[in-house]
Amino acid sequence: MDTVKTKVAIIGSGPSGWTAAIYTARANLRPVLFEGLQPGGQLTITTEVENYPGFPDGVQGPELMQAFKAQALRFDTVVFSEQITEADFSSRPFRLKSDSREVLADAVIISTGASARYLGLPGEEAFYNKGISACATCDGFFFRGKEVAVLGGGDSAVEEAVFLTRFCTKVHLIHRRDELRASKIMQQRAIDNEKIEIHWNRVVEGYEGDDQGRLIGVRLKDTKSGEIEDLAVEGLFMAIGHVPNTQIFKGQLDMDEAGYLITKPDSTYTNVDGVFACGDVQDRTYRQAVTAAGSGCMAAIDSERWLEAQGD
Repeated sequence: MDTVKTKVAIIGSGPSGWTAAIYTARANLRPVLFEGLQPGGQLTITTEVENYPGFPDGVQGPELMQAFKAQALRFDTVVFSEQITEADFSSRPFRLKSDSREVLADAVIISTGASARYLGLPGEEAFYNKGISACATCDGFFFRGKEVAVLGGGDSAVEEAVFLTRFCTKVHLIHRRDELRASKIMQQRAIDNEKIEIHWNRVVEGYEGDDQGRLIGVRLKDTKSGEIEDLAVEGLFMAIGHVPNTQIFKGQLDMDEAGYLITKPDSTYTNVDGVFACGDVQDRTYRQAVTAAGSGCMAAIDSERWLEAQGD
């Protein structure tokens, strides 16, 4: 197994990871970045991105991530298309392992992101970006004048439903119970909004598509009676939570109850000196490409200043 030594190792290759690479590389730290199982992160399964500054006509998600990567490579970032499977933060240099190599790093930036929860129903993946989305803020604009559904019952689900009423003719809020989990004020907003119809005690059982493979309906099941009904919608937004990709860091880094890494206020510092976290792996609120990139910049600057303070 190869052994690589570096001042800064970056785990993950979404907007935060590539931005951290650009900044640390320009600081002459020659970072090593591991792309992981999904190079480019969630943007690689997003088609049109219209809310990232600097692209007035929009940009394809994979194209945007390729541009990030090319910029990082321009400044001599070392990139491995591998996944880190082990991490040891008990002493410096920190030790990271993939299937092919071990990395000894003076500082580590974690940008492993978070994955949206989907239902995992048969044929579901075929409708990703063809009607099924996990981000109303990102994709709601594409459903102007259409009827859509939101799956979930928490604050996020209600917020997305209310947001979608700006564009859509009607929003169906599908919840498996007979009472929303959202805060009282958010519940009232949903109930008061004439564009929102709440479907109580319902779960999604399947999907229907057209000849072009786009979503045109969902099959609902009544959790009490077992009755099946078809709901004609052209969009389904999953709002059943995200799963931060932090499994290999458990027991070493502080996390909240959902598994998001906890960083110190106004910084990207974790509880382990020399280990920094940025992007969706520590952000359960915004989860946007532009905020992830911003925190990647913060992590790079934090790590550079920390290394300088150590005399490294």
